[in-house]
This record gives sequence, C-alpha cells and structure tokens, in this order.
Amino acid sequence: MNEKCKKEAVSAITVKKISKHFGSVKPVQNVSFCVEQGEFVTLVGSSGSGKTTLLGLIAGFEKPDTGSIVLQGREIVALDEDQLALMRRKSVGFVFQDFHLIPTLSALENVAFPLYPVKIPEKERNERAQSLLDQMGLSGRADHLPAKLSGGERQRVTIARALVNKPSILFCDEPTGNLDSTTGKEILDLLVSLNVEQGVTLFMVTHDREITKLSNRSLYMQDGEVTYHE
Repeated sequence: MNEKCKKEAVSAITVKKISKHFGSVKPVQNVSFCVEQGEFVTLVGSSGSGKTTLLGLIAGFEKPDTGSIVLQGREIVALDEDQLALMRRKSVGFVFQDFHLIPTLSALENVAFPLYPVKIPEKERNERAQSLLDQMGLSGRADHLPAKLSGGERQRVTIARALVNKPSILFCDEPTGNLDSTTGKEILDLLVSLNVEQGVTLFMVTHDREITKLSNRSLYMQDGEVTYHE
C-alpha cells in the first residue's frame, strides 16, 4: 500500500516502493509509507513477516534492491558506507532487543562510545554520558560492567547510548522482548516520554499488539508487504 506524506517538508522517514530479495526469499516487497517528524509509529507482524529486514533497510544497514528511502530529507540508498555511518551518528539512534552492549566497557563507557568518532573532548564526552545515565535512573551504576546490571538496567544503558548523539529518530527492534512485563512497561514508558516530551520520532518493530495502542499509528506487515495502516 502506498502512502503520501501529509507534510513532505517535515517528514522524518519516507519510503517509496522498496524491495529486498535474498535469492528466492522476498522479505520486503514494494513497500511504501511515511513517518512524520515526532510521530510514534509501530511496525507489527508475525515472525518472518519481514519486519526486521525492513527496519534494517530504513536504518541503512542493508540496501534495497529497488526503491527510495529518505531520512530527514536525505536520500540514503546511494550513500556509501562512510556516508551512512556519518548519517547514523548525526541523525538516528538504535535500541535493540539484545542490548548489544560492549561487555568489557562500563555503563558510562558504553554510553560514551558513539562519541569517540566525533572527537569530543573526554571531559565533555563523559559529562554527556553521565547526564544521560542520570536521566535513566542509573546514577550509581556508571562504573558497572553490563554483566553486573539487570536486564532493565542494560536496556536503559542502551537507550542512553542511543540518545548520546542527540538523534531526531530512534529505531527500536523489540526493545522490551527480553524483559519481564513490569520492566518492559518501565522501558516502554521511558521511550514514550522521549517521544512526547522531547519530540524524538519513534519507529518501533514489535509483535505486541498492546504496544500499538500507545503509538500514533501502526503499519502491519505480512509476507513482505505492508498490508494496511491504522
């Protein structure tokens, strides 16, 4: 299904007729949609429907075989790896189900890690990372390695790391999938507050229909296609 942006000038994500094939497997087929700046949009579908592949395409981790992807007004399909890395550092953050923290670095060092390529002075880098840990309720956990943190604490570190470059778009792939229900709700409430209070655009992959009730809009995916919008 195709969808035109209501306000093209303020669109955060514009996807036009993208497809991705791996041999005979077609996880994404002719998908088009738009996400406005400041929206919270969920991408819902069963396992194997193509959700994670679509997220990877939009975030620039994979290139589509056909179609166009525009983030914050910039077409990303033709960008090389260095340009994509720079775009991700400047514009987007990522929150994964499996945290993807570096096990040998402390919570503070994990949060500060994306700032190293930007060549920010160490003092400023650590201050920004500590401020985000404070916001996540982890003031006393900055020196702890990931193995010494609970699942909820690790996900909060992941969110802090995703925000350290002050992104305008936050991509989330099943961010509560490995958490118990109480902790998952806390993490979800935190993400929603970032959207509402700071205007961060949220694009979240989930299989949980309850989460869709909190979003502005949902895209439903089946057999590689976005079947309808809500």
